[in-house]
Amino acid sequence: MTTAMDDGRCAGTERRRDRVEAAIAAAARDGTDLTASAIARAARVDRSFLYRHRDLLERLHSAAREPDGPSAASDPVVTRASLQADLGNAHARNTRLAARIQQLERRLSEALGEQVWRESGLGAPAAVEELQQTVTRLQQQAVDLKASLEEREAELEAAREANRRLTRALNQRE
Repeated sequence: MTTAMDDGRCAGTERRRDRVEAAIAAAARDGTDLTASAIARAARVDRSFLYRHRDLLERLHSAAREPDGPSAASDPVVTRASLQADLGNAHARNTRLAARIQQLERRLSEALGEQVWRESGLGAPAAVEELQQTVTRLQQQAVDLKASLEEREAELEAAREANRRLTRALNQRE
């Protein structure tokens, strides 16, 4: 009984293999997708069936690499791999362009914001250099005044001390 079950299982496997081979040939002939999912669907088998039978999977991959149709010798060779490479390059270019657009939008936004800030009167005046010189001059003047104040405070303290001595001398005479 075991041999009958084994024979039945082998026959079922052979029928599925035949359906997969026919699906690969039909897809190559018709120019439809040569992917594991598409072939498994067309042959009415599970994708794991293809992965368990490496020879079928290799046939599928080699059929996918082959150029389409008999007139391919005169036409430029367009393979799935070349189309995928073109798609990958287009995607990379799209990514670079999107990044460049974001960079330009950011620069434009900053330039427009700066222009609006200046025109609104809220921004720094045009004579920033002149204001910087005025600030520096005023800071130096404040330092000079502080030094002068300290000098006068020292003189005042000396005068007070002299006044105290004179007052003590007058008080002692009496």
